[in-house]
Amino acid sequence: MVDNYQISLKVILKNKKGETLFLKNPDSGTMPNMFDFPGGRIDVEEFTVAIEDIIQREIKEEIGEINYKLILKPVAIARHLLPAIKNKREESHVLYVFFEALYKSGKIIISDEHVAYEWAMLEKIPLKKYFASGMLDGVRMYLKNNKK
Repeated sequence: MVDNYQISLKVILKNKKGETLFLKNPDSGTMPNMFDFPGGRIDVEEFTVAIEDIIQREIKEEIGEINYKLILKPVAIARHLLPAIKNKREESHVLYVFFEALYKSGKIIISDEHVAYEWAMLEKIPLKKYFASGMLDGVRMYLKNNKK
């Protein structure tokens, strides 16, 4: 039985052209060479912290001090089983909660959690080449709910 459960807040960050920011994972880890969105888990001590403040912390950690407008309404949810890494941690269940935001300005400076970034039209990329597992499920839900 898995006792470890995490909630991860992810941001689908779009620029004025409608392109979405993708962060490339390194070739090691649980989703090697796949893409991610800015965001991360709610730390235990952050349980009473406002969601937008947690997202702001994660954005700053992962892509630097940018200006953006967050829409504080979830746009998708998904689940992911994070496998155990030998001698490091136990298997974890992750619940992704996706939000949308509009990028306004600022230089994107990625952290060492990712190896590259790109802007592209989410609706036009080959989803299975970019995303896996719960991230893929979340993107599909987002696209399904945002059909024009």
